[in-house]
Amino acid sequence: MSIKVTRTALPEVKIVETELFSDDLGSAFETFNSAEFSNYVAGGVDFVQDDHSRSRRGVLRGLHYQIQHPQGKLMRVVAGEVFDVAVDIRLSSHNFGKWIGVHLSAANRRQVWVPPGFAHGFVVMSDMAECLCKSTDYWFPEHERSILWSDPDIGVDWPIEFAPILAAKDEAGKRLYEAEYYA
Repeated sequence: MSIKVTRTALPEVKIVETELFSDDLGSAFETFNSAEFSNYVAGGVDFVQDDHSRSRRGVLRGLHYQIQHPQGKLMRVVAGEVFDVAVDIRLSSHNFGKWIGVHLSAANRRQVWVPPGFAHGFVVMSDMAECLCKSTDYWFPEHERSILWSDPDIGVDWPIEFAPILAAKDEAGKRLYEAEYYA
C-alpha cells in the first residue's frame, strides 16, 4: 500500500490518501491497512466498530463526541461529498476550541483521522452522501454529547449557503463553554 499522510492545523488530525491502481478493467485502492495506519497515522489504535451512514444534501451531523469511552474515527465517503469537521475539545490542549475542515468525497478518496478528544461532524454537500466510519470504541448513546454546530466561540466556517437539516440532538447541542469536555 502506498500511503500519503498530511497533518492538518490540528496536528493530531490527519488526512490519509492511498494510491489508486487503474487499468482498462477498472480501478482499485486499499482503504485500510493496520500496519500502515500504525506506522504513519496513529500507533496503538484498534478499531472495534464500523458504521455506514447515508444522508441527503444539507444534512449536518454533529458536532458529536462521547464524554466516556471517547472514540477515534477514521472517516471516508464512498458516494457523494461532505465537508468534515473536527474540533479539539481537550481543555489541556493549546488548540482547545480550534477546528479544521476537509472535503471528503468518493472522487478524492481522502480519509480523515479524528483521534479521541475531538468533536466530529459533517455536512452533506452533494445530493446524497454515504459515509463509512471506523471507530476505536463502541457507540454508547448515554455518553454521547453534541456541541452546537454554529457555536460562535468555535466559528466553524461551514461552506454552505442554506440552513442545514439537523437532528433533534444537534439542534439541542450546547455551546463549547457550556459542554462537557476532556481534561
